Amino acid sequence: MISVIMLTYNREALVGRAIESLLAQTYRDFEFIIVDNGSTDRSGQIAEEYAKKDPRIQVIHRAQGNIGAGRNTGLDTARGEYIAFIDDDDFVEPTYLEYLHGLAEEHHADIAVCGSWREVNGVQQPKYVFDGIFSYTGEEAVAEMLRREKFNSGTPTKLIAAEIFENLRYDMNAKYDDIGMTYKIFASASKAVVSGVPLYICTRHSQNNSAGTAENETIPPGQIEEYLTTFRKRTQYLTEKFPEKADFWLYTELSYALSMYDRSKDNHTRCMTRKLLKDNAAAFVNTKMFYTEQDRRLLRKWKEVFL
Repeated sequence: MISVIMLTYNREALVGRAIESLLAQTYRDFEFIIVDNGSTDRSGQIAEEYAKKDPRIQVIHRAQGNIGAGRNTGLDTARGEYIAFIDDDDFVEPTYLEYLHGLAEEHHADIAVCGSWREVNGVQQPKYVFDGIFSYTGEEAVAEMLRREKFNSGTPTKLIAAEIFENLRYDMNAKYDDIGMTYKIFASASKAVVSGVPLYICTRHSQNNSAGTAENETIPPGQIEEYLTTFRKRTQYLTEKFPEKADFWLYTELSYALSMYDRSKDNHTRCMTRKLLKDNAAAFVNTKMFYTEQDRRLLRKWKEVFL
């Protein structure tokens, strides 16, 4: 019923914990596809050792590529009616699959989402934890994702109908794969249901691929440029698909640029984001109905970007 896909690369100290958390699931009808993305440590060997003990596990070894290429390998192999992803440095609660599957089936939804914990130095902090269950159309779900109040663009925490991936695959060249894919996943759904019950534990450390996305983390070189390029494509894609929300799609792109202009110490990034804001100043002003308090504060601080 469910295909769980996990990409692993040089996580020999953590991958066993992730695998064991899947094998401890109360929901048993799943296959577990582990894609060893060219590991040079024992990660692939550890996965093979677990596969010998549990026939639901299939290990695929491939030459090192980006995360998207590895996930595509898993998608090409998957046979389930639903797809779930887990990262090799994270782990899940025993009811993770059972809860998400029940949520999707009960609400006849293409996508089910749960809450999560963010674990830093062994301390768990709530991340998208809230009361209630919320249903959205695909268009509404994309907008909710971009607000980042109930869930984000990360692939984990989401159970997705396999048919959504019939015409979708991850970018084989992008480093930050989720930002260019997840909005397309939600945009392809008829219905998404979201719960704040925390069943996924996201471990934060210096080797995370997404390091730099939190307020207190350093932004890796090149990340902002790829994000801005991807967000430009996102605005174009969503505006074409859902033109009635064109102002909001543009706002999310420019609001990010403003935030990065404020956070970055790199002159190239400053020049790049400043130019984007100056070129779209009039349009950004027209989206002020969406401004957050942070936007207003940054605009007061960096008024010169509009000069």
